[in-house]
Amino acid sequence: VQLQASGGGLVQVGGSLRLSCTASGVTLDEAAIGWFRQAPGMEHEGILCISDSGRVTDYGDSVEGRFTISRDTAKNTVYLQMNSLKPEDTGVYYCAAEGEGLCFSADGMDHWGKGTQVTVSS
Repeated sequence: VQLQASGGGLVQVGGSLRLSCTASGVTLDEAAIGWFRQAPGMEHEGILCISDSGRVTDYGDSVEGRFTISRDTAKNTVYLQMNSLKPEDTGVYYCAAEGEGLCFSADGMDHWGKGTQVTVSS
């Protein structure tokens, strides 16, 4: 299983970005795909996850409804739409897959992509 995250970059406060996570070696109707982020010196923080059935899990309230997750099964790609970005959203964003199709915390995810950097400037 390989995951390729892309779409990160430098954006100003209040701006938007859409991240993509393309999976290979597994299909989206088999695996759950979650988005996590890591700020310097911090642990992985869960954002949103979408299960094999398309059910969305919100790991917490850190993004306060500003982010949404979606998927395109034909492209085997999961998206993270990020709006109203804040400086505290800065970090490396990772997508991770769980082979049983369930959304677990970071420790429970089986496969990780390399991450894409998001920097929000004020």
